[in-house]
Amino acid sequence: MPRKKSGSEQTTKAGRGAPTLVAITGLSGSGKATVLNTLEDNGYYTVDNLPVELIGKFTELALGPNSAHQRAAIIVDIREGESLKQFPAVFSRLRNQVKASLLFLDADDETLVRRYSETRRPHPARYGSNVLESVRHERKLLEPIRAIADHVLSTSEMNVHQLRRRIVELYASPEEASLRTSVISFGYRHGVPQEADLVFDVRFLPNPNYVPELKLLTGRNPRVAKYIRQFPQSQEFLTRLSAMLFFLLPHYIREGKSYLTIAFGCTGGHHRSVMMAEEIAKMIQQSGYPVQLTHRDIRK
Repeated sequence: MPRKKSGSEQTTKAGRGAPTLVAITGLSGSGKATVLNTLEDNGYYTVDNLPVELIGKFTELALGPNSAHQRAAIIVDIREGESLKQFPAVFSRLRNQVKASLLFLDADDETLVRRYSETRRPHPARYGSNVLESVRHERKLLEPIRAIADHVLSTSEMNVHQLRRRIVELYASPEEASLRTSVISFGYRHGVPQEADLVFDVRFLPNPNYVPELKLLTGRNPRVAKYIRQFPQSQEFLTRLSAMLFFLLPHYIREGKSYLTIAFGCTGGHHRSVMMAEEIAKMIQQSGYPVQLTHRDIRK
């Protein structure tokens, strides 16, 4: 018998390490699209509603020796119609070719009916006179597939962020599960970066632009960095900001956030913002988070 896990998940055949192919199936309205998008965000090549008869060929092409992809994820569900009956046999053969995992998403009838009522979309089963009859009909049709699933995950009590987090735990490596952080320096005279999640105005710091021997240099130059760093407010700002960021980052990851952009602005984007962006990016990288550093206006 499957062992119940955390009250909402059952695991039957889970292997160790991330699978090469994840097949997502389950009840309509249970969150399959969210799962597929989450896997795509974590490096999987994804296809929605792949015909059952093409799964073998897709796997051969997408994960073959000449492919640029290392992992793939597909959705197979009731939209397949009669061919869905072939899926258990097809997936069984597939297990002999690649490391494959079958994820079945479930939810109770009441939750699924409520979700369809909220979206006002027709149920794809189109069975009976109401959504509940369609849900129950679909549940019966999917029983043979549910029986062979590696993971059965109930999403009745989950929101989108909780579901994303659980999928990352199941299928992403620690490196891929990390927040992808971008640090940007900019000049306010050129506008604030629209993609920024967190913006810090560092114009309160002493400006090297008014020091003749530093004016033509940038915040990447050690002399400029030393000049800015010597002031107590610079040190205190770095200390307080780093403490706040390292408090926030793990919480962002737990909430399923994939990208974070931190921007530092000064007047022209040459000195103070550049120096602070360099310092914070270095701290983030040293703490084990992947980070990309961009000095947007340094050459303007």
